[in-house]
Amino acid sequence: MNPRRKQRLTWILVLVVGVSTAIGLMLYAMSQSINLFYTPSDFVEMEQGEKTPVVGQRMRVGGMVVDGSVERNRDTLEVKFNITDTGPEITVLYQGILPDLFREGQGIVAQGELIEPRVLKASEVLAKHDEEYMPPELAEKMKGIKHVNPNNPVDDSYNSSGDGQ
Repeated sequence: MNPRRKQRLTWILVLVVGVSTAIGLMLYAMSQSINLFYTPSDFVEMEQGEKTPVVGQRMRVGGMVVDGSVERNRDTLEVKFNITDTGPEITVLYQGILPDLFREGQGIVAQGELIEPRVLKASEVLAKHDEEYMPPELAEKMKGIKHVNPNNPVDDSYNSSGDGQ
């Protein structure tokens, strides 16, 4: 083999191995920081399947706060509550101030670390709201304004004769 070709082949192999190593290290680093979103039903499916949740794993869990499950510590900001979606429940432990929209029956997303198979120690709790949400200041201003349906801009409250019948 020509020495020049041999040198080129060596450089190409070094480059391929270097790029492969760099991509492998980046993928490994990213896999350590990925937070996947789960529901309580996903936990049950994972426990029965091959992929069981690992204690110490960081994850996000979303669901509805179970009515009557919120327990607050009077001396600290510790809160314990359960979330569910269609049946199974996950216990969430959180220390801090909860969002204003947090309440029983409300949808939330908790991000944290799994400390037991169905117990999550949350570092962040986000409360979800529906699309109908309106800030109180805007709702106060809108009280006197008549709303028109964008699909039917004609006012249905009065017929063409104007007598309201």
